[in-house]
Amino acid sequence: MPQKLLEINKVGKIYGDSTILSNANLIINEGEFIALVGMSGGGKSTLLRMLAGLEETSAGSIIQDGNEIHGLNKEARVMFQEDRLLPWMNVMDNVLLDKKSKQAIGEANQLLEQVELGQYAKQFPAQLSGGQRQRVALARALMSHPRLLLLDEPLGALDALTRTKMQDLIRKVCQEKAITTFLVTHDINEAVRMADRIAVIKNGTIWRIVENPYRGKESIDDKEKEVEISEEILTEILD
Repeated sequence: MPQKLLEINKVGKIYGDSTILSNANLIINEGEFIALVGMSGGGKSTLLRMLAGLEETSAGSIIQDGNEIHGLNKEARVMFQEDRLLPWMNVMDNVLLDKKSKQAIGEANQLLEQVELGQYAKQFPAQLSGGQRQRVALARALMSHPRLLLLDEPLGALDALTRTKMQDLIRKVCQEKAITTFLVTHDINEAVRMADRIAVIKNGTIWRIVENPYRGKESIDDKEKEVEISEEILTEILD
């Protein structure tokens, strides 16, 4: 039986006269990878920011381990579309930030190896490609041992080939570390490639949850099933 980490319960968000979210409900289990897809402006990033504690709900509640989230969620880390690396620090220092112990340095080295950047530790962000900078951002997020990794379209600015490689890398690392992961993306194919479940946001609420048993499978039949799920989700959003 999966263990529940987060419960989004009748959550709403209002900005001025605009209702962005209304009566959104979702349970996120420990260790699962869930994606949220929908039209631009539909409230996807707003919900992610509420999970991170960067914004408060206007209605309803977000419960983590039995406690309602108010203020910064210290057990969560966010990856944004912009890598947000510090340009005056090299790769290693960006991962470490203020951590200086031998244990921390050893862990940072391990993470850089995991994201295939071990040989770039002394390089600076300006010397890296977009995909490499996002891998540094991933290592930095994991350095804090988050229980919840929040991905706010972190691959949106990458070229198609780099994006596919990053999708596989993020999926692999999160699976190895059993990190609960919540991905916001406008790319349905990306969601199906990466997530165990896909939540469809429509008309300001979570409209439907789609199970994805074909994630990470490589057979032709499984790939065809992925395409069918993508088409089903697209139809759901557009109807």
